[in-house]
Amino acid sequence: MISVHRFVDPAAVGRAAADLVDAAVLERGERVIGLATGSSPLETYAELVRRHGGDATSAYRDVEAFLLDEYIGLPSDHPQRYAAVIRREFTDAMGIPSGRVHGPDADAVDLAEASRAYDRTIERSGGVGVQLLGLGSDGHIAFNAPGTSFDERTHVATLGGSTRRDNARFFGGDIDAVPRSALSQGIATILRARSIVVIATGAGKAHIVAQVLASGPTEALPATALHGHDDVVLLVDAAAGVLLEGHG
Repeated sequence: MISVHRFVDPAAVGRAAADLVDAAVLERGERVIGLATGSSPLETYAELVRRHGGDATSAYRDVEAFLLDEYIGLPSDHPQRYAAVIRREFTDAMGIPSGRVHGPDADAVDLAEASRAYDRTIERSGGVGVQLLGLGSDGHIAFNAPGTSFDERTHVATLGGSTRRDNARFFGGDIDAVPRSALSQGIATILRARSIVVIATGAGKAHIVAQVLASGPTEALPATALHGHDDVVLLVDAAAGVLLEGHG
């Protein structure tokens, strides 16, 4: 079931998402968090850093964090590698030790085994307590494009044209600089999280938000897999929620 909550702007969405992550970590005692990449969670990360970044006793210093995905083919020192982005925007400022921040090994020779190993690492941690997600303009979650099986675990994902166009802004507007593949948690991996927080902001997300909520589960819209999870909260701003009626 997807519970929808609407807010005035992206900053308010970020605060609400931070509240939900705080509730999981500080109140329920969850010690494993799933970190979305891309731009959707940046307001949330900034808010959590504002609240807890200077606190040497924060419970966040004891969490383990798992990234949703990582680009294949970027140099290890590239600033847009998601491991670098997450360190820069969130985990370093939160005081989470680097050894407790995990991402899929996109540099592995055997990417299939690296995918299986990542799922095993998540399982050994006790599983993700709260997972942050963005929502792609074509309905993708992580890099699970339309048509991805709901049974897929972590895998090599091909980035579609719309996804690469959306991400070109992080590469100087050059779509050719955007990698064509990534190691991504699969839908089945994501659905193992005990709670999921989805963030969608901006007018460009209005149609896909309405479409996902109106549709039953279908692999043509990967985000509709979330209808089958017991604890999913979708946070939208006014622009992304403009087409909704009777939600939130």
